[in-house]
Amino acid sequence: MAVAAILTRLAFAVTEKISTAPLLDVFVSLFTWIPWVVGACLGGWIGVAAAIVAQLAFLHAFCLVHRAIRGKNGRTLTDAQAKLLGPVRNQICLMFQTPAVLVFAQVRIATIVLYPPVAWLGRLPTYKSSEWINLSRHKYDGLIGYDLLWCWYCDWMTGVWALGSEMLRNIESFWCPIRFRSDVKNRNISTDFPDVEKWAPADGNMEDAVRAFEAHYGEGRPNSWWGHPGRNTPSRKP
Repeated sequence: MAVAAILTRLAFAVTEKISTAPLLDVFVSLFTWIPWVVGACLGGWIGVAAAIVAQLAFLHAFCLVHRAIRGKNGRTLTDAQAKLLGPVRNQICLMFQTPAVLVFAQVRIATIVLYPPVAWLGRLPTYKSSEWINLSRHKYDGLIGYDLLWCWYCDWMTGVWALGSEMLRNIESFWCPIRFRSDVKNRNISTDFPDVEKWAPADGNMEDAVRAFEAHYGEGRPNSWWGHPGRNTPSRKP
């Protein structure tokens, strides 16, 4: 019993580490782009195609086996989506979303490789990636099979995208705080760049931009986007 308890605690400790960045990045890579690279090295484009086919087969096998083991208790999101779109159309739609992992992987690489030196040189705020990029939806009651796998994907993806967007807000507000000529564009980007209305007016001149910049930066304040919650507190440590 003591050994079982120790192994259980160890298993939970390991899975907790794997479910948060930076180890989560390694875990995601092992199941996404690393098999493509290995396939390319071993067999060229045929190896890449074989890796993708194997991944798709494993994906569906995992979902079906997990659903069979855990059992279905009531309705699932997959059931509701299949009822609305049709099961085949729903699965095809999900498959078309899969290649977007390449986009999110590039965003993640940028947050790891590019943003830190920019933040150091420009005195921008830094972030603890594990607070943004982690997995927790597997703890949701009744999440099994396809629902679990795709919610994991979205769990990782939303954290990566949100962190990248937060970093981009700092960069845009510091180096280019000038509103756009298009009011439609200003409205459309206001969700991702909420301080757009505080930037220099589009019909102004460079002096207006300089004054707007000076009004929001300097005097020991962090060089973060203008509505950043930490502008009145010390910057986060890396």
